[in-house]
Amino acid sequence: MFKVYSIQSQKGVQWRPDVRLSWEDFIGTDPVGSSAAATTASGISYNFETFYEGDERKVHFNVHTYFYPEQSWYKPKFCNEMTLLHEQLHFDITELYARKLREQLANTKFSENIKEEVRKIYKVIIRQLNDFQNKYDSETDYSRNLTVQERWLDEIESALIE
Repeated sequence: MFKVYSIQSQKGVQWRPDVRLSWEDFIGTDPVGSSAAATTASGISYNFETFYEGDERKVHFNVHTYFYPEQSWYKPKFCNEMTLLHEQLHFDITELYARKLREQLANTKFSENIKEEVRKIYKVIIRQLNDFQNKYDSETDYSRNLTVQERWLDEIESALIE
């Protein structure tokens, strides 16, 4: 299962190619009544600055992907290494959408209303991310369909290398 967080004040683990999640990273509390075995809380944060070089306005963006341990949790009796791999891919998928956000921001010509324009782009990317995460959970049956889980693993790992 997956939750998107965009709260920049939360302490998070920044995505890096060499960072692999472990069950010790999932320190949140299992919500009462939840049927999920685990939840990965991750999100995309951004900031930007504008400046001028001569008469030309420039924009510099920072976009990062984070995993939030305090909002991520698991039920040990229902989880195994495949479940952990499934949760890692949620984090990796979030990074793929952070890359989409970076690309779109880099290729957009902004008006004077840059803050609102960036916010709209961000909201579209987050909606797409949520849809993709839900598709991932649905197709893999939350990691229980091992054949489909392996296919997703290959696809996401390949996309991260590109």
